Amino acid sequence: MAKTLIVGYGNSLRGDDAAGRVAAERLQALVRHPDIEVRSLHQLTPELMPDIAAVDHLILIDAAATGRPGGYMRVPVRPAPPCASFTHYDTPETLLSGARSLYGRCPEAVLYLIPGQSFDLTDTLTAPVKLAVERLADHLAESLQV
Repeated sequence: MAKTLIVGYGNSLRGDDAAGRVAAERLQALVRHPDIEVRSLHQLTPELMPDIAAVDHLILIDAAATGRPGGYMRVPVRPAPPCASFTHYDTPETLLSGARSLYGRCPEAVLYLIPGQSFDLTDTLTAPVKLAVERLADHLAESLQV
């Protein structure tokens, strides 16, 4: 099996913004394969680049401020142009570009976006987003055949 890194990210204190993290935490319980690593992070940072360069597939999961809550969208991710800069908050595109520039390797990548309903100060997901997180995690676990 090809090596896969799954990264769910978001702010766990801003309601539905935590959807990516919660999905990753659910996947950690569902996925038990040595070639699949699942991480739940607050944000994307340049420190991920060596790990991204070392895998064949990268799956990212994040909340979205637009879209209909209760579902999710799959978006292919391509590296940003080489002139993009890196900060302490990076996009999926800049991380792919950095992995390719610094380590000579860039995996196939996809971003799953889960539209949020509320980004208020709370540590709880809204009901439609919680359902979307469960559906996405189950779908990914099944598609990874674990």
